[in-house]
Amino acid sequence: MPHTPPDSVRGRPLDADAVRTWCALALEGLGRAREEIDAINVYPVADGDTGTNLYLTVESATRAVDAVFEGHATTGPGSRPGLAEAVRAMAHGALIGARGNSGTILAQLLRGMAEVLTGDGDADHEAPDDAALLRRALRRAVESAYEGVARPVEGTVLTVASAAADAASTAATGDAAGVSRAAFDAAGTALAATPGQLEVLGRAGVVDAGGRGLVEVLGALAAALAGTEAAPHPPAGDSRHATRAWTAEACPADLGAATVTTGGEPDFEVIYLLEADDAAVARLRARLDALGESLVVVGGDGLWNVHVHVDDAGAAVEAGVEAGRPHRIRITHLATGTGLTRVREPAQRAVLALVPGEGLAALCAEAGATVVAVRPQEPPASGELVQAIRHAGVREVVLLPNDADLRHTAAAAAEQARAEGVRVALIPTRSPVQGIAALAVHEPGRRFDEDVVAMTSAAGATRHAELVVAERQSWTMAGVCQAGDVLGLIDGDVAVIGTDLAATAAVVLDRMLAAGGEMVTLVLGAGVPDEVADGLRRHVRRGHLAVDTVVYRGGQQAAPLLIGVE
Repeated sequence: MPHTPPDSVRGRPLDADAVRTWCALALEGLGRAREEIDAINVYPVADGDTGTNLYLTVESATRAVDAVFEGHATTGPGSRPGLAEAVRAMAHGALIGARGNSGTILAQLLRGMAEVLTGDGDADHEAPDDAALLRRALRRAVESAYEGVARPVEGTVLTVASAAADAASTAATGDAAGVSRAAFDAAGTALAATPGQLEVLGRAGVVDAGGRGLVEVLGALAAALAGTEAAPHPPAGDSRHATRAWTAEACPADLGAATVTTGGEPDFEVIYLLEADDAAVARLRARLDALGESLVVVGGDGLWNVHVHVDDAGAAVEAGVEAGRPHRIRITHLATGTGLTRVREPAQRAVLALVPGEGLAALCAEAGATVVAVRPQEPPASGELVQAIRHAGVREVVLLPNDADLRHTAAAAAEQARAEGVRVALIPTRSPVQGIAALAVHEPGRRFDEDVVAMTSAAGATRHAELVVAERQSWTMAGVCQAGDVLGLIDGDVAVIGTDLAATAAVVLDRMLAAGGEMVTLVLGAGVPDEVADGLRRHVRRGHLAVDTVVYRGGQQAAPLLIGVE
């Protein structure tokens, strides 16, 4: 249930601390409600993931806000971010982490609020008080969300957001906490009415899943501004009093006319971040609107989040390539059966990954790959790879060499397997971090070509580096190195020479991130202490607040540290 303040509200300032608390409470609430929201997800596609998508979107926003606070903490104990900095980070974090239709719309709602709360693009942003500022922020949020959705539908999260903004505008109290409480109450009432506004919800006997998630977020805002985490007290008309939960396990007699049908719906959900100018995005909207449905394009200032449901996923990605630079491409198969249960064909495909180190092998196997271990000074032969392909016993294989030196060996194995009737695609990954990126977007339910395109795009969007120890004196592109020096190789070329692993890695990271980046992956080699990763994570946070860092213990012998930047 949403965090709800008591009826007698004692407000707190609308400042950066309130924003941080709001994000934390929203994440906590969506974590509790995630399964419930997933279970009632019947529109626009009954794929049971709206709660999860909203949670992941808010999680990304929360990380971005926390990073701003942590960055200030390094400059002094009394340093605190301002409201504008916090809400800007929240909106950006939500944009780059938005998942699904509802998550993308939520990101745009937050961006709309940020436009007002930061004063961006508003010459008259000097609000007389927090309440007036919040009223305008909620109104702009709704306007922004409707602008981002190609074909708005009532009875959805948009309707709930609009009702909340209307109530905030007419709230009698002059207190921001009271304004947020009025918005929350109205959102709950509007949510309860959604089954009567959208036929598919009425047939299923559920409220809109995205709207249900927004009520959770607005409840967290009300609690944050009230300065309380009091026990929930749902408003009249709240969804839990108006509808039953919908689950795929409902008994046959209960299904009846409420069965969700999916005939005629697109096969794929395509999401990507896009770097493009406004004119190119306008053309992209028109093209994607003709290709599919559930089109949502949100963002601005050169960075956009694109979401669409289509039959031709490749065409949707190609449209993004023509408009600008798409990255973080995610393609999900939307095929469903009765109710909310996904139906997938039996696995016909294997991903064969060549990896050094036990930790990397376990990581790739967990991601669904068939692993061929690469031992120090013992590269696998093509015959060994062919045998692994045969042993997989499938008709389609994606091959990840993860090392530039192994590409020719992998190509020879692929050619032999093709001669034996196996369909093999070789993705030229030059580092394990590119292989990890490719595996992250691998989807067995996709058509083979589309899966290969998505994996290739993810690998290609990941710059790679490795830290190695020089064995002898030699000339490099960065100058002369001595035996024992730490070499930082970026995309295969020596770029930095140092004497300390952590210090050299920090320089490498700065050079890589100077060209942009949103995610850093660190893979620790055998014997490298965790403190190295901890220090590098702090280094990235200090200089690049919106960049996330993930760490894996790879266990590889040849390179003490592998780095990926997406």
